[in-house]
Amino acid sequence: MNKDSKIYVAGHNGMVGSAIWRTLLNNGYTNLIGVGHSGLDLTNQQDVNKFFETTKPDYVIMAAAKVGGIIANSTYPADFIYNNLQIQNNIINTSYVYGVKKLLFLGSSCIYPKFAKQPIKEEYLLTGELEPTNQWYALAKITGILTCQAYRKQYGCDFISAMPCNLYGIRDNFDPTNSHVLPALIRKFHLAKIKNEPQVVCWGSGTPMREFLYVDDLAEASVFLMENYSDEQHINVGYGTDITIKEATEAVCKVVGYEGEVLWDTAKPDGTPRKIMDNSKILSMGWKPRTNLMDGLEKTYFWFKNNVHL
Repeated sequence: MNKDSKIYVAGHNGMVGSAIWRTLLNNGYTNLIGVGHSGLDLTNQQDVNKFFETTKPDYVIMAAAKVGGIIANSTYPADFIYNNLQIQNNIINTSYVYGVKKLLFLGSSCIYPKFAKQPIKEEYLLTGELEPTNQWYALAKITGILTCQAYRKQYGCDFISAMPCNLYGIRDNFDPTNSHVLPALIRKFHLAKIKNEPQVVCWGSGTPMREFLYVDDLAEASVFLMENYSDEQHINVGYGTDITIKEATEAVCKVVGYEGEVLWDTAKPDGTPRKIMDNSKILSMGWKPRTNLMDGLEKTYFWFKNNVHL
C-alpha cells in the first residue's frame, strides 16, 4: 500500500475498526475512508455497491461485524449468522467487482473446534464440533475465510484472512448483556465498587482459560499483514499466553480497585474450556504484541470511566 492509497476500513467506529484507523494514520496513511451504520447499511447489497462505485477504494480492511458474548450469541443466533453473512458477502463480492487490490477479512478464534488441540494451529479449522453457544457466529466467520479463498482461487483476488484471539480495549462494548468477558467484568466490578457491594457473582467456574489481546496490537498486526502477507491460508493473531477467567477477574478487580468477595455461579455455562492460538506463523514474519494485560486493562478502564455513562 502507498501512503496515499485509498483504504476503506469497514466498521471504523467500532473497537477494532477505530484502532486500525488510528494505526493507519500513525503509520502515515492519509487517504482513509469510513462511514457509519447510519450512512451505509452493509447488509444491503445495493447500498454497498453504490458506496464502492462512488468511493472506489484501493484496499479494504473488514472490521465490521455483529459481535457479542455468550448471552448475546445464545439469545440472537439468527441475527449473528444472517447479519455477518450479509456483511461479508456484500463487501467481499463488491471488492472483487470494483477491482480492490487487497482485502483483509478479520474473524475470531471461535472458528476453531471446541476441543481443539492446544495451542490451536491454523490447520485445525473444521476438524471438530464448534462451541454450541457461539456456533452461528463461528459458522459465519468460517464462511468468510472460505469465501476469501474462493475468490482468490477463481478470480486471483488478493484476499487474506486473520483470526484474532479474545480482544479488549478502548471503545469496547460494555453493554451488560452483549459484551465479552473483560468489558463485562470491568463494568460489573466498577458498579460494585461505586455501590460498595460486598460481593459480586460471576458466571461459570472461573476455570476456563483464555488468551487476551489488546486491540491496538491487533490493529498493528492488521496493517502489518496488509503490507507483508499474501496467502489463502488464514493466519492466527494472538498474545501467546493464556490465563484462567478467575485470574482475569482478579486482574480486573485490581485495576478497578474492587476489594469485595467474588462468588462463582457454576450453574452458568463456561464455554470452551481452553482457547489459545498458535502464533508462530505471524511471529516468524516479524510481528509481535506489545501490550501486557495489566497495561491494556488500565488503558481500557481509563477510557471506560471517561466515556461510558452508566
